[in-house]
Amino acid sequence: MNRSMGIGALVAAAFLAVIGYMSLFTVDMTQQALVLQFGRPVGQAITEPGLYVKAPFVQNVVYIDKRLLNLESPTEEIIASDQKRLVVDAFARYRIVDALKFYQAVRDPRLTEARLQPSFGSALRNTLGDNSLEALVRDNRAGLMRKIQGNFSKATAELGIEIVDVRIRRADLPEANSQAIFRRMQTEREREAAEIRAQGQEQAQRIRSKADRDVTVLLADAERDAQIVRGEGDATQNKVYADAFGQDPEFFAFYRSMQAYKKSLKGDNSTMVVAPDSEFFSYFGNESGAAPKR
Repeated sequence: MNRSMGIGALVAAAFLAVIGYMSLFTVDMTQQALVLQFGRPVGQAITEPGLYVKAPFVQNVVYIDKRLLNLESPTEEIIASDQKRLVVDAFARYRIVDALKFYQAVRDPRLTEARLQPSFGSALRNTLGDNSLEALVRDNRAGLMRKIQGNFSKATAELGIEIVDVRIRRADLPEANSQAIFRRMQTEREREAAEIRAQGQEQAQRIRSKADRDVTVLLADAERDAQIVRGEGDATQNKVYADAFGQDPEFFAFYRSMQAYKKSLKGDNSTMVVAPDSEFFSYFGNESGAAPKR
């Protein structure tokens, strides 16, 4: 009897422990919770951390993250208002601010991203499609991200979700367009380089032609001046010779003969074949240069 009562007490204690375990639940500081009864929410969401009580067996708890969460958008190809195609890579940060509304709209927290992706993509396309490539890349990128955030927030308000931030990581032209632009830029640079080289060659040829012309002119002027100087020298020489001949014809004849001897007998081995009585050697036989008598 005592043994049966002991076993019954143990069973009762175990049952009460199970009941107590199933009646208590905790909420972490990073979570918010909803108590469901037969699949329907009971009361408001629990947002403060702590230990709470629920009815066992008939009630269960759904936990919803209340931290700042990231939503990654797949790469979108968007046509801007200037008809240029853009490949856009963006992401958003969001927070679940109304757990009850969120659960009623989404039901399963694991489906959150699947529910948000279409709205995010639509906000991207609608906003960027109304603006040009220059506005996104250069002029108003920050303003466009704020506008995307505003449009996305309107679509998620009914889900109990607050969009905290939207960022565009990359906004580039498609690969084919980028290659075409690169080839066009390369062709343009090659054309400019060829034009610059042609201008340089033209300028170099112009400089060379001018230098050749200047050289020709300088040589011609120098040759002219030399001819003039030589002519003046010859004239002066002839005048000196004429004056000398007029003053003393015999001395002039003697001087001319000495100059002829000097030029013809230059060198260590000079040979001349002339007649002994040639006038060329007249001063060798007679100091006056007169021809010998026969």
